[in-house]
This record gives sequence, C-alpha cells and structure tokens, in this order.
Amino acid sequence: MTSTIGADPTGLPALPVTDPGFAITSDLVHRAREQSWCATTPYGLAVLRYEEMSRLLKHPKLRQGSVAWPAHHGVSEGPFARWWASWILNKEGEEHHRLRRLMNPAFSPKLIGGLVPRFQALAHELVDSFRHPDSCEFVSEFAEPYAARVIAIMLGLPESEWPIIAKEASTVGLALSVTIRDDLPRIEGALARLYDYADELIEDRRRRPADDFVTALVNASRAEDGRLSHDELRDGLVLLVFGGFDTTRNQLGLAMQTFLDHPDQWALLAERPELGRAAVEEVMRVNPTVRWVTREVLEDFDFGGVRLRAGTTVHLYSESAGTDPRVFEPGFDLTAERQPHFGFGGGAHHCLGHFVARADMSEALPLLARRLRDPRPLPGASWLPDSGNTGPIRLPIGFTPGPA
Repeated sequence: MTSTIGADPTGLPALPVTDPGFAITSDLVHRAREQSWCATTPYGLAVLRYEEMSRLLKHPKLRQGSVAWPAHHGVSEGPFARWWASWILNKEGEEHHRLRRLMNPAFSPKLIGGLVPRFQALAHELVDSFRHPDSCEFVSEFAEPYAARVIAIMLGLPESEWPIIAKEASTVGLALSVTIRDDLPRIEGALARLYDYADELIEDRRRRPADDFVTALVNASRAEDGRLSHDELRDGLVLLVFGGFDTTRNQLGLAMQTFLDHPDQWALLAERPELGRAAVEEVMRVNPTVRWVTREVLEDFDFGGVRLRAGTTVHLYSESAGTDPRVFEPGFDLTAERQPHFGFGGGAHHCLGHFVARADMSEALPLLARRLRDPRPLPGASWLPDSGNTGPIRLPIGFTPGPA
C-alpha cells in the first residue's frame, strides 16, 4: 500500500531534525534506515539508503532543491538572492548544461595536476610553522590556511591574503544557517568584497592572459554556447572561493576526526602515500562535510511504495547512504574496494570542483600522516551542528613529530 508524505505519514519513521540535539549521523538515523528507505522530517522527506539515493539523484521528476533556501527565510531579492540564484548548482536544463560545458575545462585534471607540487610544499610549510612541535589546533593552524591558500594559488592571488579569503568566505557561509535573515547585512558586505576580487581578476586576465584557471574561464567559449558573460564569470569565481574554502576546510577537519578513531589506517597512510586518493574517498564515504543533498519534487509520482508530492523537499543523506550495510561492509579501510560515495552529490549536479578537492586533500593527508605520527585528541574541540554542512570549529590534537 502506498503511503502519502504529508501531515500523517503512516508507516514511515519520523526524524526530529529541528531538535538542537539531533545529529544526522546518529544511531537514531541508522535505526530509521533499517525500518525504511526514507523518513519524514519537518523539512520534507529524508532518503536514508544507498540504492534509493543513487536512483533519486538522477530522477527526472526531481530538481535541485537548494534554490529556494533564501526565499524560505524571507530573502527573495537583493545582491545575495541574485547571486544564490545564479549558481550553476541552482540552474536546470539547458542553462545548467551550457554553464557546465563552458566551465568544465578550467577544472580539468591536467590543469589542476600542475598545481600538485605547490599543494605539497604548502602542506609542509604549514606543518613546519606550527606553534608547538608536538601539538596544534588543527583547524586554525592547518585546515583553514591550507584551504584558503589553495584558493589563492588557483586564482593567482597573493597567498598572504588568505586571511581575507577565509574571513569573507566564512561570512558568506552564514547564509547556510537558519539565521540568514539576521546575518544578511554581513553576508552581502562580504559578497561585495568578493565581487571586487573577482572583477579585478577578470580584468587582469583579459589584459594579461596566463596558463591558469582564471584565464581558462575568461577564455571559455563554444560555438554553440557562446562565452561566459562578465556576470557569469564573477558569480562563478565567488562561488569557487566560498565553496572551495568552506568544504575543504571542513572536510580536512572531518578527515582528522575519522583517522583519530582509526589509528591503524593513519599509520598505513604514512607508509603508503599512494593511498592518498583512497583516503579522501573513504573519509567522504563515512564522514562527509555535505551531510545531505537537496532535491525538490516537480510532479507527483510513486517511488518505493511512497507517494512523493510536487513541491516536497527531499534531503538525501550522504553519510547514511555511504554506510548502508546493504551495500558496504562495516568499517573504515583504505584498501577496500567500494561503491562510489555521494560526498560530491551526483547526477547532473555532481560537484564541478571535485577534481580540485580530490587533488588538494589527497596530497595533504599522506603528508600529514607522515609528519603527525600517533595523533590524539586534546581538550577544547568544538563543532558546527551535525546537519547540512558540518565540520570542526576547533580541533586540538597532540602527535609525535615525524620526519620532514
């Protein structure tokens, strides 16, 4: 019998996601996953299993769901609302495909691969500059400057400006909070300053093209697609700064958290640095910073015995799917063969910058494993809420120094 998602979701577990104590990676969610492939929430429907998430990410009757987030909080006009609506993530159909075709070459593995030696040197430099030889506050001393300076390297900005990049990107990140309306003046101020950065970069590369990421975007053109407009360029560059910084910083912190719980795998990574890419994939399977991917139902349809109504918000829980025992053996193992995870989303809206994230983190993690032996948590850690996007705010760790 088909149940209807609505006020009386007969037969489906319900998750209290608005409760301040709720955690999206909790046993409560995993128990709900054993009852049903989905659960109801105050926001709509939560998808909990791997197979159903894989199919729904590509379902033609779902569209990207985050486009309505500002409007849900009374922010429907102004600079921030316009920028949010401009995201390639929030575009659909031919407009989305056109932007993706034009922007893809700038994110090519070849172009990003040329930056790998610089990523390695940066990681060594940051470890060498820790205030104490056998301990650090991992977020402020490594994850945050690494993520911000990677963005500076990609864009050709002075790396010394990384604190500005980090500050403005973090301020724009307040838009992901339920306090978005109260924080809007600060968010739009940071957005304006990032636009100034983007305008200067675009003008500079038009005058002095280089063999780099920004020039590739400025020169992007196809006979059938035309060129990226100035607004499309600046919107895309600001999105790169915001998204690239926030997700890399958080994901590095979550990686360290995961390896603290699996010291044998950290030691293995130190011995076998070629497992760096596998480390990124395994961490993002079990502990992704993007805890859910959002979609919206375009028209009524039946799926898995549930009636999905048009307008319903669907949150696809990436950690719950990535640890689904129907698909994955329990445990955390860098040498295991796994199905693809959903840490970068999936379908038409699969993360455009995944090559960048995979490249910079797969270089950083093996190096950290060699330099920070036997890591252990120290008091004072604090965390963002375990919901949509998460990570550590502070993560003090102690370690035995390894050779440079």
